[in-house]
Amino acid sequence: MKRTLRTTVLTVGALIAALGLPAGPAQAEAQADPTPRVDLRVLVVSDGGPSTDAIAAELAAAGTPYTRIDLTQSGRTVIDAGFLADTVDGRPRARFQAVVLPNDNPFPAGSAEMAALAAYERTYGIPQVDAYTYARPEAGLQYPVHGGYSGSVDGARAEVTAAGRAGPFGYLDGPVPFEDNDPAIGESYAYLSQPVAGADFTPYVEAAIPGRSAKGTLVGEYRHDGRRELVVTFVYNRYQQQFRLLARGIVEWMTGGVHLGASRNYFSVHVDDVFAADDRWNSALDCTPGDVDCTDPNATPDPIRMTPADVDHAVGWQNDKDFTLDFAYNGAGSVDHRQDNGGADPLADRLIARRGEFRWINHTYSHPFLGCVQDTTVVPWKCAVNADGSTRWMSRDAISDEIATNRVWGRGAGLPLDDGELVTGEHSGMKVLPQQPEDNPNLALALADNDIAWLGSDNSREPGQRRVGPATTVPRYPVNVFYNAGRAAEQVDEYNWIYTSRAQGGSGICEDHPDTTTCLPAPLDTATGYAAHIVPLETRIALGHVLANDPKPHFIHQSNLAEDRIAYPVLDGVLDGYAALFAANTPLVNPRMKDIGAELERRAEWQDALRAGQVTAYRVGGTVTVEAPDGLAVTATLPAGTTLAGAAYGEAYAGAVSGWTPSTGTPLTLTLPASATAPAAGTTTGPAPATGPAPRTRVPAGVTDPVGHSTDG
Repeated sequence: MKRTLRTTVLTVGALIAALGLPAGPAQAEAQADPTPRVDLRVLVVSDGGPSTDAIAAELAAAGTPYTRIDLTQSGRTVIDAGFLADTVDGRPRARFQAVVLPNDNPFPAGSAEMAALAAYERTYGIPQVDAYTYARPEAGLQYPVHGGYSGSVDGARAEVTAAGRAGPFGYLDGPVPFEDNDPAIGESYAYLSQPVAGADFTPYVEAAIPGRSAKGTLVGEYRHDGRRELVVTFVYNRYQQQFRLLARGIVEWMTGGVHLGASRNYFSVHVDDVFAADDRWNSALDCTPGDVDCTDPNATPDPIRMTPADVDHAVGWQNDKDFTLDFAYNGAGSVDHRQDNGGADPLADRLIARRGEFRWINHTYSHPFLGCVQDTTVVPWKCAVNADGSTRWMSRDAISDEIATNRVWGRGAGLPLDDGELVTGEHSGMKVLPQQPEDNPNLALALADNDIAWLGSDNSREPGQRRVGPATTVPRYPVNVFYNAGRAAEQVDEYNWIYTSRAQGGSGICEDHPDTTTCLPAPLDTATGYAAHIVPLETRIALGHVLANDPKPHFIHQSNLAEDRIAYPVLDGVLDGYAALFAANTPLVNPRMKDIGAELERRAEWQDALRAGQVTAYRVGGTVTVEAPDGLAVTATLPAGTTLAGAAYGEAYAGAVSGWTPSTGTPLTLTLPASATAPAAGTTTGPAPATGPAPRTRVPAGVTDPVGHSTDG
């Protein structure tokens, strides 16, 4: 024991000399308690490439503080000993808990900055992520020309190794499929090779080397010279599924599972217009009879409405998937149906009988447009005006009646409501461009009349939360399965009309707006296009939101659960795809609207506090301290078994615990479990000095280095 303590004290003394820390009383105190303070902040050194920026985006989304240095900018911060470490209250402080570099060494040969980073990492036990590096001995891997592979891995199926599942990627079941969204475009490039003989290298993610039975490493840990590197040998951007699957593990590896911020995988689906009917797309007229913009004299509405069998199917589907849909309802749909059918409404009877199977949201009584009064004598419609030229608005009383009447109807039917939630028809009342560039001023007043706290909005129009009177918006993702389609063929027909050129019989929207991402080079086959094209695309988009730590709900319409039930293939694609990728310890989170709103609101407040520099967090041994303003909800991810004031901290997710804890203005002190070892400051694996130039690569003749490392000439 004495020998270990003496070694540690000497190492910290060497640290003070190597990094230029002040001597005197501070040094004496540091030697008395050699455990350094490590701030919970990540250093991201970027070369402007997509891989480091993807990791930075992951940190930002989770609410994990980081400092970014752009190597391409003149006048940037110089990375030296003083930038990386100092002392606080006499204790040595590491200012960053992890370092992310574009590759294993992005600096010129003999760089003092790389030398400072290497010394810092070695002394404090700080891990380094090589965001995208060439496979080479300096990264613990053989050159790809020695039995490996360099090239496209589009469509490849990688696998998390046993070590990866036992370590930072334990939230995955194993498969890591690489996207291949367009065979004509290269999407993923990688270097596959095996560890250098004798290297202390642990593969975490591997893929088969083309033409060989062996596997090559895509992600692995390389330990050398008293340092630890996570080596990543494929390029990616923040949106690609393969990165989204591995992003959590990259962050957990670099932080040792101790960091501010949290990440979960969310999926909620709102079904609008329940009890009502949705008008059907007319393939001959290329419009929807009943819609204000469908003015053809032959336009006869053809409603789509669920049946009792559709309700039973939805219940059975939910039970099979362990998932709950949110039904946004319009009570007038049932009232009108009973009036037209001698008091009978089998659909409403079945929905009410099975009301406890679903969550319910007020969608207004009769689904009117709650913004300006629409002048439908022109196409597209415009806002009607008063004699003085001012906009004519739907009144406060009319809006309030729509909200209150639907609430009363729902209560009478026994629907389990949350009175603070509301989705207006077509998200109306809020601004809609180009016709209505501002909110109906009466909307906020009516929301206050009815104590509405959470108001659904269209994420495609307004992706950010905002206040509307007393309510906070909850942006919802529209799924591109149309409200006016109950059958796959009519969905494809309308899709073709929207997304093909005028010469092909389409709307020409893609010609007018070339940045539209769903444009078609040719019309889809109405018999096969839905399953072959639309379902995979919409599944990929929705699953991308799920994997991006994004709690915003998606919305479809009751028509999509009727007739051909065209919503289910997309929902199945998301849920079944997710289940095939993630372990049981990482379930989908399926919150209701008010909980989504609260999560988004807390995140915004947390990000504001981080930007303002109001949050300080650090680790000393097995203790984490967080200082934050009074009333701010603090979020952190920590190892299972962490305690706060003697009680278990957080909720279990993905092998860790995380959550929100209100700050009282005094420091929060969290105690890590004994199994959570502190960074191994001062440990070395060889005689390399704590200072001096970092090792460089000399690429052999005939071997290219596409990543662009500096080489000795």
